[in-house]
Formats: sequence, C-alpha cells, structure tokens
Amino acid sequence: MRKKKTIYLVRHGEAEHNLKEPPRLYRGPLAELTELGHQQAQCIAERASKLPIDALIASTMVRAQQTAGHISRRIDKSIIACEFFVEVLLPSQLEGKVWLDPEVQRIHDEWGATMYTHQRVLDGENFPDIQHRSHQALRYLEDRPEENIMVVTHGLFKRALVATVVLGDYISAAALQKMEFSFRTVNTGLTILSFDPDDKYSKWSMLSWNDYGHL
Repeated sequence: MRKKKTIYLVRHGEAEHNLKEPPRLYRGPLAELTELGHQQAQCIAERASKLPIDALIASTMVRAQQTAGHISRRIDKSIIACEFFVEVLLPSQLEGKVWLDPEVQRIHDEWGATMYTHQRVLDGENFPDIQHRSHQALRYLEDRPEENIMVVTHGLFKRALVATVVLGDYISAAALQKMEFSFRTVNTGLTILSFDPDDKYSKWSMLSWNDYGHL
C-alpha cells in the first residue's frame, strides 16, 4: 500500500562540465565533481544530517554518485543507485570531445533544437523519452516503502520531474522547454516534493524549489 512521503531532490555539486573555460571536454556520465563541487556536496550533506532521511537514492552518473557519497557518509545511509534519475542524455557521440569543436557544436545545436520534439538526433533523448522516464521515476518513488527519501539527480532532469509534478497531464514539450530556462537551479540546490496517495486534488505537489541556503 502506498503511503504519504516527502522527497528531497538534490542537484549534484559543480562538475567538470559546468566549467566554462577551455579546454572543456564533454565527459557525459563520467564527469566528476570539481573541488568546489566536493565542498558544495559537504554542505548539503551537513544539511541532510538534520533531515529525517530514510533512504538515499542517486543517479548512476559519477558526479551524482560522488555527491551522494558525501551525504552517505554524513547520514550513515548506503546509496541506492537508480538509472531513472540520470541527466537528460545528449548524443553519446559527443563524449570525450572538445566543446569548442565546430562539429561538436553542430551536433549539440541540432540535438538542442529537436529535444523538445518527437524527432531524434543520433541516440540523444527527446521529449517522449524524458516524459516517459519522469513518470517512471515518480512511480518508482511512489512504490518505495520509505516515507522520507533523498534523491541526488541533475539540473535538467530535476526540472522535468518538477514539471511532471506541477503540470501532470497538462505537460507538453513547450512547457518543459519554458521550465528549462525559467526554473533555474544551483548546484546542490534542494527541492522538496510531497506525495499523498489520498489527496483527491493532486497526489504530487511541490513544497519548495532550489533552496541553497546551506551554501
């Protein structure tokens, strides 16, 4: 039987791909935290120690696992790795390439222009993929037995989850695209969701967005 629960969504700490200066490589799932990213992760870990966390779930991507590692050590909870919470996937052909390379920019721009459509560029995710995975992630959380769950995820996918919670059946590619640029996130920013299976108006709701007071 599903029960009422609170979900603490955390964006990972600053990672290599968040840096702007060249030479900037796209490392995809393998991007690691910077020194600042580790410091940010320690800050959210300290904050997590004051929350009633029953389970710690994290994206399988390295930067999320490293962030979760700091939290895990501070609250003494093991990390549950889950593919549902990885970042929206760019074409894998970009991995290991220099961002300023003209061909890399061409592929990235082509993917970005079609991400919020039903078109597909190479193996990058598009809107139907993101929408499907968001619903999978929420159902996964609904079915878990814990009442207080912390999830370490990524900026864009975090917005997709929140869009699904806030808009429900009204979500569209255009709405998600608007949220990408108007719902800003900070590394290790904390967003809190609530799930109540007995709420007749909205089972999912958002309690707070992108709280980074711990920084």
